[in-house]
Amino acid sequence: MLKMKLPQRKSQQHRQQEAAAGPGEALLRRESVYEWFGLSLGPARRLEFACGLLGLCNPLELRFLGACLEDLARRDCHYLREPEARANSLPPGGEGPQPRDPQAELREPAARARLIVHLALLGSENREAAARLFRFLPAPTPGLPAHDATPQEREELLLLYTMASLHPAFSFHQRHTLRARLEQLRAALEPAPSPPHTPSPPTEVSDTSTTVHTESPSAG
Repeated sequence: MLKMKLPQRKSQQHRQQEAAAGPGEALLRRESVYEWFGLSLGPARRLEFACGLLGLCNPLELRFLGACLEDLARRDCHYLREPEARANSLPPGGEGPQPRDPQAELREPAARARLIVHLALLGSENREAAARLFRFLPAPTPGLPAHDATPQEREELLLLYTMASLHPAFSFHQRHTLRARLEQLRAALEPAPSPPHTPSPPTEVSDTSTTVHTESPSAG
């Protein structure tokens, strides 16, 4: 018999708040989360948020979600079979050629699209192919991203480094390195929040008053 202590998901205070809110408000909150996830987040942030939710699930929930994902992925397995084989295979004779200029390749839309597809279809235990892909994801420099990068190019670069930093085929050291590169890329692409306005202290103005002494004219 499988013995597992399932985590308690809700506190007593949380249950009381949901009971007071009613089913209508709870449904509205759920729909708001769906809308925020599907419309407000970009692809990179969606994957990061979804992986974070998976990390909160217990083993039985993960197995159930895995079965659901297998069923959903089975619908597209026919036309993805060939690119999946390419993403998980190495060229004859070793680990493949070294990239001549990884930063120049990442500026090409076709190269970015190919890397995104390879990362999406890469097997979770394919360390050799992951090591090959790692060489195509260099650290950001003043030339990467370009100062005139389009919004689509920025989103594709963020998606690339996010997928690589979360993919289990990469080693712990590689994922740690890719996470640091992702943070550098975000700092270069996303504008820094403006510091809060601090009102300047009032200037003390000394009110100097002029005292005028009026003397009455002496008589005679």
